[in-house]
Amino acid sequence: MLYEPTTLNCGGKILDISTPIVMSILNVTPDSFFAASRVSDENTLLRLAERQITEGAAVLDIGGMSSRPQAEIISEAEELRRVLPAIAAIIRRFPDAILSIDTIRARVADEAIAAGARLVNDISAGNLDNRMFETVARLNVPYILMHMKGEPKTMQHAPIYEDVALEILDFFIEKVGILRGLGVRDVLLDVGFGFGKTTAHNFELLRKLSVFIILDCPIVAGLSRKGMIYRTLNTTADHALNGTTAANMLALLGGAKILRVHDVREAVETIRIFEAYQART
Repeated sequence: MLYEPTTLNCGGKILDISTPIVMSILNVTPDSFFAASRVSDENTLLRLAERQITEGAAVLDIGGMSSRPQAEIISEAEELRRVLPAIAAIIRRFPDAILSIDTIRARVADEAIAAGARLVNDISAGNLDNRMFETVARLNVPYILMHMKGEPKTMQHAPIYEDVALEILDFFIEKVGILRGLGVRDVLLDVGFGFGKTTAHNFELLRKLSVFIILDCPIVAGLSRKGMIYRTLNTTADHALNGTTAANMLALLGGAKILRVHDVREAVETIRIFEAYQART
């Protein structure tokens, strides 16, 4: 029988994932693909954080650099300028909140954890900063390891795989082995929907999500309002909430433990329906 982690040690705070939880998206950026997720001042940030917490987000994921297709990688100084005040402001107002830092940089991860964040979410799986794995090991916080082909500016330029699920599984086996060797205990996996994948690749990964359970790492599903959804529905990100809910349910059925979303209340309700469906009488 496979071991299934039920808790994460978030810098001394224990996060229960025995049932699925919601990670909300908070972008302190001017150009993230979904405009409603962007915040440009502290009051807006705190209002959105309060709403997300009230609606049931267990983790708030703070990002200072857009990772949408074609996005440029901003300077480290600019990323720090955006995220550190945001983390400090949220911790002052909501001291019990569990924050994640969404970054590809070891220094940003280091300073964000020092400012009060408790998880690191890295879309590059350490490939864009060779200090990331050692930094996460030293910080002793959970690490979300995501697969991305290339980098945001180039990742959607005709991505090709012979077998997308198998290639990503092999990628995770190698990376998880390195992290375990460094002593990182809480590793989470994100297959990276939309990050160097076609719509067909994305749906194949969604169908095969349960394959990744064999690595004994909780699965994070980041499907919220992405192109695989709105292009399939012939609509836009603004009108992709219903499709997101459907995709999130499929991810839960595939074993996802964390839904990373823009719309917290709807994701929490999806989990409640999933739990009722799974219940044994």
